Amino acid sequence: MSNSELLTVEPLDLQFPFELRKQISCSLYLTNKTDNHVAFKVKTTNPKKYCVRPNTGVVLPRSTCEVLVTMQAQKEAPSDMQCKDKFLLQGVTASPGITAKDVTPEMFSKEAGYLVEETKLRVTYVAPPQPPSPVHEGSEEGSSPRASVSDNGQASEFSFQRFSADKVEPQEGTSEARALITKLTEEKQSAIQLNNKLQRELEQLRRDSKRSQSGIPLMYVLLFGLIGLILGYIMKGT
Repeated sequence: MSNSELLTVEPLDLQFPFELRKQISCSLYLTNKTDNHVAFKVKTTNPKKYCVRPNTGVVLPRSTCEVLVTMQAQKEAPSDMQCKDKFLLQGVTASPGITAKDVTPEMFSKEAGYLVEETKLRVTYVAPPQPPSPVHEGSEEGSSPRASVSDNGQASEFSFQRFSADKVEPQEGTSEARALITKLTEEKQSAIQLNNKLQRELEQLRRDSKRSQSGIPLMYVLLFGLIGLILGYIMKGT
């Protein structure tokens, strides 16, 4: 931030995240600290390389104006990543009601007797911002599963996939086992109830047979024998 009397300029160091073949912009903020209108003009030592919008204008009393400086796409990068370009911001007190269209180059002429305030700005190149690291969707909050490293030093996703599978499969297997146990338990109870009912009916047939002094018909013997085999198979499966 500058210590000028008319305009406070921020920043004094124009930082461009340098990337080849890409336009890069940087903002300047001009703050008028006075109760007067202040006209400004922006100059550079390399006008073909930069586009300044607006390069001239008026900052109203006690207000701030933004100036956008755009560096054209560069085909080559400096070997030492140092930039020698400079900017010069000029400011003069203007009459009330003046607009940007009324600003002329003569207003910044010291020879004409105008009191011109000047602020020098530097240009520096900085490293471009790095993209954020990808986050695996299956990771839990508070944990950061890491990929394994193979013999050639490259990361492998196999360990993460295996971690997810080992974690999920037992839960699914447990649910299926519980459902199967519940189903078999219900079938066992039904089989026990059916077996008790058949036992009662068989006992009743035996009593009826004794009363009539005749044996149980062969059809009933075969029927109950078959039912007994079915029940034994069901009980064995549980």
